[in-house]
Amino acid sequence: MHGSRADNTALLNALLNRVDVTNIDVLVCPPCVYLADVAAQLVGAFTGEVSAAMLKDIGCQYVLVGHSERRKLYGEDSALVARKFVAAQAQGLWPILCVGETLAQRDSGQAFTVIAAQLDAVLQTVGAKAFERAVIAYEPVWAIGTGRNATPDQAQEMHVFIRRRLIEADADVATRVRILYGGSVKGSNAAELFGMADVDGGLVGGASLKAEEFLQICAAAG
Repeated sequence: MHGSRADNTALLNALLNRVDVTNIDVLVCPPCVYLADVAAQLVGAFTGEVSAAMLKDIGCQYVLVGHSERRKLYGEDSALVARKFVAAQAQGLWPILCVGETLAQRDSGQAFTVIAAQLDAVLQTVGAKAFERAVIAYEPVWAIGTGRNATPDQAQEMHVFIRRRLIEADADVATRVRILYGGSVKGSNAAELFGMADVDGGLVGGASLKAEEFLQICAAAG
């Protein structure tokens, strides 16, 4: 949870007239208590710990499901994440499905197994066609808020794995679904990360709270 009404207003004012959205989509995801304020200032995409119907009612278009904090702090397993994915789409929202492994899982060679299980839980519930109205975000848990990040090659390797997993279910959908990287994306590394063939954008954390930093990331995505 970050920010305040004043902080949110200042941040959005700094971004609104300077982000070029000709070639990129830019979403903001404030805490749920600020959704109404942000909705009044910006027509965009929001998320929070509220029902999908409530989010849709105030104009939301996208919602995070399966974020690492929800999985770790609230014990949300992949079956629950799949149900949330279904609930979001039932209200006309686009779920951003977050998948990622911990440092222990990566160091023990389980990273691909973990990601496959998280992705398959949703695929087996909704089918591949549902991903025509969804986004996937790979967020290595070991690179969130730690100052560490996957190298561009590591990100690309996992994104290729995710896309190939989808290809097995529906090649056409797999080529069109956007797969974002979410692990300490910064203005200084965004261009190199986004330059990888299968990294279609970023799920930005702390850097999104600094207008100049976020603008650099948006420029790299364009």
